[in-house]
Amino acid sequence: MTALLTINQLSVNLQDKSILQDLQLTLAQGDILGLVGPSGCGKTTLLNVIAGFIEPSMGFINIDGVDIVSDSTFIAAEKRHVGMIFQDYALFPHLTVRENIAFGIAKLSAEQQAVQIDNLLNLLKLSEHGDKYIHQLSGGQQQRVAIARALAPQPKLLLLDEPFSNIDARLRTELMLEIRQLLKQFNTTAIFVTHNKDEVFTFADKMALMSQGKLLQLDSPAMICQKPNSWQVADFLQLGSWLPCRILDGKAHSALGEVALPKNTEIPQANHHQVLIKPQNLMLVSDAEANAYVEHISVTEQGYHYHLASISDEHDLHFDKLSFYSDQVLAIKQAVAIKVESDNLLLFAKEDIV
Repeated sequence: MTALLTINQLSVNLQDKSILQDLQLTLAQGDILGLVGPSGCGKTTLLNVIAGFIEPSMGFINIDGVDIVSDSTFIAAEKRHVGMIFQDYALFPHLTVRENIAFGIAKLSAEQQAVQIDNLLNLLKLSEHGDKYIHQLSGGQQQRVAIARALAPQPKLLLLDEPFSNIDARLRTELMLEIRQLLKQFNTTAIFVTHNKDEVFTFADKMALMSQGKLLQLDSPAMICQKPNSWQVADFLQLGSWLPCRILDGKAHSALGEVALPKNTEIPQANHHQVLIKPQNLMLVSDAEANAYVEHISVTEQGYHYHLASISDEHDLHFDKLSFYSDQVLAIKQAVAIKVESDNLLLFAKEDIV
């Protein structure tokens, strides 16, 4: 597929602090990218650099074959054909819905404006609200107005800064699916920032995980879940629990016994190793010695959700908060025997980060 956005060697330094470090990123026409990462990782800064609100210290940005940032080029924000939706939507309270949408297409004739606005109002289920003011709308309706205003000028790229954070949780998924369908209908390439990984799984074609100004992994959400490329990626996305282990003769030894790793597992050079354990990898057994105890219980639609801690007093193998689901009723502090079912387990070097 044709690349709509290409970023190379992008770095941003502000007040002698490195905010973005040597970012490389390519996004195909029509793809939706979700930028996720902890607070302060550089997500919103990257969005602002692409929009033209921040000038990078170095790097190259190309949109639809046009260099907008290079060693000798910095195209102003208003000339980039990039739409932006801010977290608070930045709608004009003194204008009606129609007038808000018309803001970016003032150069069109009145007739062309009317046709385009009516089309967007219809697509975004706002036809009955065109003459209302912003304060008369719900949060979801305001979000739709912001989307309509951003799409009206037909931008080459749409940027969204935490677009769903102000939406009621009950309506969030419905709205995300509705807007995703609209972006696909327009074949609009989009990048959105979020702290919520579930929003990325619902809304995005691609996921980029950032930390401390660096891009850790860029791929489809499904591929990142299946094959996170580092301990940090798997831990941030909470893809499972961590089981400490010692590697001896190519085998992983843990407080739950020996853990069989898949063939051809690469053993990283490190002082500490951990196996990523998903709830389905754990099984209660009745004919073995107890090796864990229940430290927390909650009730979910998947059954009882238990957090387990190790009985072993070996400090380097101790674990807690090992996540496990079962229909069997257990009690707090109850000792249990747990077996690890070896199914595509992943081994990582434990990174000493907060």
